Amino acid sequence: MSQSHLQTDGLLFEEKPLHVPTLSELKKVIQGALNGNFASVHVSVGPCPDLKDSQFGLVKSGLGGKPTLLEAGGPPYLRPLVQREKLYNLKEITRKAQGPGQIFAVGPGAGPWPIRHSNCEGIFNFSLNEKDELKQGSYTATVRGDQEECVLERIPENEPRCALILNLFLSEGKPGDVLRISAKQRTGEENFVDCIRKGLEQHYGDKVVGLGGIFVVRKGCVHQHVMRDFSKTPIHTQEQIQQWLKFYEMPAQLNAVGTLVTKDMGLDLRLQHFHSFSFENWGGHYHYDTTPDVVEYEAYLNVAERVIRVDRPVVTDQLGRD
Repeated sequence: MSQSHLQTDGLLFEEKPLHVPTLSELKKVIQGALNGNFASVHVSVGPCPDLKDSQFGLVKSGLGGKPTLLEAGGPPYLRPLVQREKLYNLKEITRKAQGPGQIFAVGPGAGPWPIRHSNCEGIFNFSLNEKDELKQGSYTATVRGDQEECVLERIPENEPRCALILNLFLSEGKPGDVLRISAKQRTGEENFVDCIRKGLEQHYGDKVVGLGGIFVVRKGCVHQHVMRDFSKTPIHTQEQIQQWLKFYEMPAQLNAVGTLVTKDMGLDLRLQHFHSFSFENWGGHYHYDTTPDVVEYEAYLNVAERVIRVDRPVVTDQLGRD
């Protein structure tokens, strides 16, 4: 498998191609995987709905055109103590990844802590036009106050940064066919994303497949975390990570953006990562639903052609990646 390396502005960019099955082939694999975990499943291939519609709240309409997975940084930059200097310019790294033209980016990461004076979750949803003008529809979710409430806030229009951790699905935002997935009433143990990813991994083996886009939790509640402010004491274990994170049960509707990939390809990739926002005050990192009898998922995903890894941590581990 070919791989290219590019060093720019002190950041290493590594690129590898992905296996790109047809959407109709993926439809069958995903239908089979979800059938074992949900009572009602319907997977089809069809036109992407207008993701700029108010029910979705994204800044571009589609997921078509140069579909790419981009991952920057990673959880190791949070431990044992945070590397605060790990701030990435989203305009610069997505332009370097995609080249000229329109760019639409959705996905999870750590929010730009300087604007919140605190560590926070990032729910990224932005576009760049040919003149590098930024249209920002992103959010942060922050743990605030003595009651440790979740506070969801829009990222300012002119703020181009994220911190530490980033997983984006990049495209040109063009309309076109996507995977349209409906899954209701969870009967198995896997969460929605796990079920899809593991089904693809089992089917394709060493042919690595990546997907990205949006899923909506239409009904039910989900278990999500928001990172508290950076830990002042070193974090070394999964138990310490669990104590540091703040967990919430968040109600529908939740709109989750992110990526999944079936193997890490020697790039230390995060295999799945989705963050959600709501139209109320909820936002955070998706783990699993807590209301299996009533939960309803609706997803619109596209298959990526390549993966670009930016600033891969040299010292790494698998902690804090679920």
